[in-house]
Amino acid sequence: MVRGRREKPLLPMQKNKGDTTPKPIVRDPHEPWSLTTITAFKLLTSARLCAALWNIVTDCDEVFNYWEPAHYLLYGYGFQTWEYSPVYAIRSYAYILLHVLPLKIFQTLVTDNKILVFYLLRCVLGIACAGCEVYLYKTVNQHVGSNIARLMLWFQLLSTGMFISCTAFLPSSFSMYLTMLAVAGWVSGNNKVAIMATAASAILGWPFAGALGIPIAVDILLRQKKIVQFIAWSSIALLVFLVPVVLIDSYFFGKLVIAPLNIMLYNVFSHHGPDLYGVEPLSYYLLNGFLNYNVVFFLALLSLPAALLVGLLVRFPANSRIPSWLLLAPLYIWILIFFSQPHKEERFLFPIYPFFALGGAVFLDSVQRAWSYLVPDKRGSRYTDSSSIFSVFTGILFSLLCLSRSVALYQGYHASMDVYVELQKVASNPRIHSLPLDKNVNICVGKEWYRFPSNFFLPSDRWRLQFIKSEFQGLLPKPYEPGDHGTRVIPSHMNDMNREEPTRYIDVSRCHYMVDLDLPIESKLEPRYSQSDDWTVVASAPFLDASRSHRLMRAFYIPFVSSQYCSYADYNILKTTRTKKTTKQKKS
Repeated sequence: MVRGRREKPLLPMQKNKGDTTPKPIVRDPHEPWSLTTITAFKLLTSARLCAALWNIVTDCDEVFNYWEPAHYLLYGYGFQTWEYSPVYAIRSYAYILLHVLPLKIFQTLVTDNKILVFYLLRCVLGIACAGCEVYLYKTVNQHVGSNIARLMLWFQLLSTGMFISCTAFLPSSFSMYLTMLAVAGWVSGNNKVAIMATAASAILGWPFAGALGIPIAVDILLRQKKIVQFIAWSSIALLVFLVPVVLIDSYFFGKLVIAPLNIMLYNVFSHHGPDLYGVEPLSYYLLNGFLNYNVVFFLALLSLPAALLVGLLVRFPANSRIPSWLLLAPLYIWILIFFSQPHKEERFLFPIYPFFALGGAVFLDSVQRAWSYLVPDKRGSRYTDSSSIFSVFTGILFSLLCLSRSVALYQGYHASMDVYVELQKVASNPRIHSLPLDKNVNICVGKEWYRFPSNFFLPSDRWRLQFIKSEFQGLLPKPYEPGDHGTRVIPSHMNDMNREEPTRYIDVSRCHYMVDLDLPIESKLEPRYSQSDDWTVVASAPFLDASRSHRLMRAFYIPFVSSQYCSYADYNILKTTRTKKTTKQKKS
């Protein structure tokens, strides 16, 4: 035997309990190649940073329930929703503080430009998401199968669903990150990581995301029979996460608050639950799944029966100690819970977006194994050689549809953020903005209130967003009370019934600027301000007019074709042209 440098083992290693000798995991010798972990991380990071810069804020809940409280904690002013009233206290400031810390670092050490601070936090979220994804990819590659891992990576990398969710400042995105960590720890046999990540997801993020940990608990308690370990690490998780959350929230609300419990009580046990905010049919989630994962979404729904059927037909080495039905169980549990609820929102699906990619990969891998069994190819040494046409065709179709969808979202709707960036130029241009620097500036929104990207986009603390009456008849947020303990003050004119509060509005005559979408239709409460002599356009960007655009062409961008079937309206920043005399007359 020639002595020399010891070569690294070709197979991943695992240790049995009580045995310090590494034992190789049984791997299928016909498994195909896969990308290295570092290459996967580079690809995922690039994609997530692109999303951080190009994705819009898709949900007003993200702005008013998360960006605005963070802005308040950082700069001393921002909007407060009823959820943050000490009367209800169903949101957690502990989750906000996790994001305020990097925001404060950027503000202190990097730049005081609030827009840059906004995007820097998005980049941090994107990198954090990529780190969780690559951990899941590495684990699936080592313990489930390299073909499934590389297909999952492909779907994760390009999916519109991940483009939307990966940098969103939302508990559902946070839970998505930690669910990937939990599943990766679980599959690799690291129960401690699985338990802690699941607990952090439910306590710090979104309590309902704890449902995704049910299969993990079942496996540890019933299959592994590690009851003591489960109880011990669950207790540690409660001490590490729940105790600080309760202390932080109790400090900010000025009373004892258990926010995860409050949100559960409100959504499950109140007489109206969340149904005040709109209900949707089952088709809402089916359409959402198709738009964000297209063909892979439907393959994922069929992944479990496909894997079970092919497992009976084809006997192949089991790389994972977790059976396929248990590995895919979180996807089906989430579907059973949330697809049956009347209140539906896109962000509710974020925690299972990685499972769509995993499920789609499992389905295709099952098809490839079945094909290689039914139509054997003696020339091929791997089961994927003769069946790669299925994965390649699906992957190309998936990629084209996802890229088309992502581009359509950017082209159609990014104007709602672009014009607020232009507001910085308006504020610094003396030919446009002639008000004294110490004078408060009212920038008003009517029907476009829900597309406001947050106070991070307003030029200074002198610029304040104001609401004017529109056709919307729900409850709008209101500014936090100023001061060190504004979070403890019970705000007036708040309710948890989504009942409109007229105190939110100011008269349009008090507006210095307005942001409005100039649609060809109007009403008494939503006139075409851009066509009025009282206003002049100082900045504009094209915004998709969905009502006058072809349903398919507005959903997917097709070069040289979509423009013929889609109509655009002007998303404008307007400046009042009223004289002081006219303004005084209207006030009187």
